[in-house]
Amino acid sequence: MTAEHRDAQAPKALWGGVAGRNWVAAQDVLDQLLKPFEPLLTEPVGTGAHVLDVGCGTGATTVAAARRAGPRGTCVGVDIAEPMIEAARARAEREDVPVRFVQADAATHAFEPACFDLIVSRFGVMFFDDFAGAFANLRRAARPGAGLRLIVWRGPEENPFMTTAERAAGPLLPNLPARDPDGPGQFAFARAERVRGLLAESGWSGAAVEPLDVRCTMPEKDLERYFTLLGPVGRVLHEVGEPTRARVVEALHTAFAPYVRGPEAGFTAACWLVRASA
Repeated sequence: MTAEHRDAQAPKALWGGVAGRNWVAAQDVLDQLLKPFEPLLTEPVGTGAHVLDVGCGTGATTVAAARRAGPRGTCVGVDIAEPMIEAARARAEREDVPVRFVQADAATHAFEPACFDLIVSRFGVMFFDDFAGAFANLRRAARPGAGLRLIVWRGPEENPFMTTAERAAGPLLPNLPARDPDGPGQFAFARAERVRGLLAESGWSGAAVEPLDVRCTMPEKDLERYFTLLGPVGRVLHEVGEPTRARVVEALHTAFAPYVRGPEAGFTAACWLVRASA
């Protein structure tokens, strides 16, 4: 988690409800959209590695890591959202990959101490209520010398695609959730110095925070499903009547038109690649 907007609502209530269900409903779209991030996270996974995937969502990165680790390795995916964990387990069974998924809050879950060689996350660590406490908990789960490898978003000004829907739909949806730039949420780690400080505070060493720009694409035919299911708009659109919904969809098609080129819609994801060691 995987690429979307989480706000300061209680994470379990948010992701165990409409946000989690909508993410699962759009799983095939998100799998394609976020596929370019998989090798960036799993490249350091060696044969026999023991890997933890934090905020694993529907399990794409966890399964990719398990394939690299092979039968002598172990890969565990953890996510707070029950709908996503159920989908992740179904994915692993469908693809016949031995992976263990745990529904839990990675910030407080009692992982076995010093058991992982590598901890990874794709857009899954920006939503903890207590960032330093969460990273300290993950540090305790890491073996001495283990690696931490995260991909997080840079700021909203560098990721206009990510806020297009709420900007376009805002006048039509007065109950649209507002973002808190300093609280848990998609852009909580926009400032590299904040990331480095939190990791140092929680016991991680040698934190490196490097810009990462990745081209993400989806079929144009899937764009409406994307913007009506995901993010702040996706969380409230089901609450409005059909006339308002139709106006919102029309406004969103217009707003997203600059990102469409023929049969494809796409954008450049402006992220940080974060690395540290235990």
